[in-house]
Amino acid sequence: MDAFKPKPEDIVHVSAEALRPALEGLFRSAGEPEEAAQRAADVLLQADLRAVESHGVSNMMKIYLDEYAEGTLVARAQWEVERERAATATINANLAHGLVIAPIAMQMAIEKARAGGLGAVTVHNAGHLGMAAYHAMLALPEDMVGVCMTAAGASVLPTFGREPRLGTNPIAIAAPAGSERPFVLDMATSVVPVNKVRNTRRAGHLLPAGIIAGADGTPILEPVAVPDPFLLLPLGSARASGSHKGYGLAAAVETLCSILSGAGYATVLPRTYYRHFLMAINIDAFTEISRFKELMDGYIRDLHATPPAAGHERVLVAGEPEWDSHAERSRDGIPLHKDVVAWLRAECATRAVPLSI
Repeated sequence: MDAFKPKPEDIVHVSAEALRPALEGLFRSAGEPEEAAQRAADVLLQADLRAVESHGVSNMMKIYLDEYAEGTLVARAQWEVERERAATATINANLAHGLVIAPIAMQMAIEKARAGGLGAVTVHNAGHLGMAAYHAMLALPEDMVGVCMTAAGASVLPTFGREPRLGTNPIAIAAPAGSERPFVLDMATSVVPVNKVRNTRRAGHLLPAGIIAGADGTPILEPVAVPDPFLLLPLGSARASGSHKGYGLAAAVETLCSILSGAGYATVLPRTYYRHFLMAINIDAFTEISRFKELMDGYIRDLHATPPAAGHERVLVAGEPEWDSHAERSRDGIPLHKDVVAWLRAECATRAVPLSI
C-alpha cells in the first residue's frame, strides 16, 4: 500500500551490492565477528529486497546500533542450550542478536528434523530477529517446511482492551514447491507491524483506517495522521470484523515462543527481551518429497486459476508479491527514503565504515 511507502520524490534507489558491505561494517563496528555481521546484514537486505521495509534497513539498523550501545544487545554473546532432547531444544541467547541466533536455532531444528522428522527450538533472552520469513525459508533448500514465530514487547491491544498486552507476534511458514515458487506466508498478528506505522509517519501519509485505536481503546475506522503515541490493533481491527482471531493468534504465538521456553510473557518482560520459536518439518518423514512438491504446484496453480473479483487482475498466493519485489529490486535497487540514506552516510562516516552510495 502506498501509505507505507516513501513519496516518489523522496526515494533514493540503492543497490543491495552497495548496501551489503556497509551494513556488515556497521555490525562489525558494534562488535560482531565477521560471520555474524554477514548474516545480520543479509537478513536486513533480504527484507528490503522482498519489500518488507518494516524489517529492513530503514527502520531497524539505527535501533540495533542503539541497542548495542545500551547493552540490550550483546555482540559475541555466549548463548547456551538450557534443555535438549532428540527433537527439541531451548536456548538462552544471553542477549545475542536475533538476526544471529535465530539462524543458528533453525539450523539446529533442521538437524533434528533430518534425524527424527521434526525439530523445534525455542529461544529466549534474545534480540529482534528481523523478517520472520528469512528464518523459515532456511528450511527450503533442505526440502523441509520451515516455521518461525517471534514474540515481541507489548504494543497491541487485546480485543475490547485499552492497554497493550500483546506483541505484533508474527508467524512465518515456508514450504517448497516444484516448478512453482515456494509458498511463503509471513504475517503479523496485528493489522500491520509497528514499523509500517512509522514508515507512514516518515513519508507524511495518512494512516489507513482500522490499524490503530484511540487512547480509550476504540478502533479508529477512518484515515488519520499518525498520532504519538498510538495503540496497535490485532488482526481484524474490531470484534465485528474478527479482531478476536488476531488476538487469539497473538496469544498462541506468545504461548509457543515465551511460555513454552519458560521465559515469561510480554507484559512481565522488558520490551527488548524477545522470544522465538523455530521448527523444521522433514517432508520425507510424512510423504515422498516429489509427491509433496507435485501437490504444492497443483494447489498453487489452482489458486492462480481462481477467477478474479471485479476490479482485480489475478489471485495471488502467499509470498508472490515478495518474490516479484525481490526480482525487481535486485535489478533496479532498493528504494530508501532520502532521510534514511542521509543517516546511513552520517553513521558510516562516524564509524569509519566505507559506503559507496
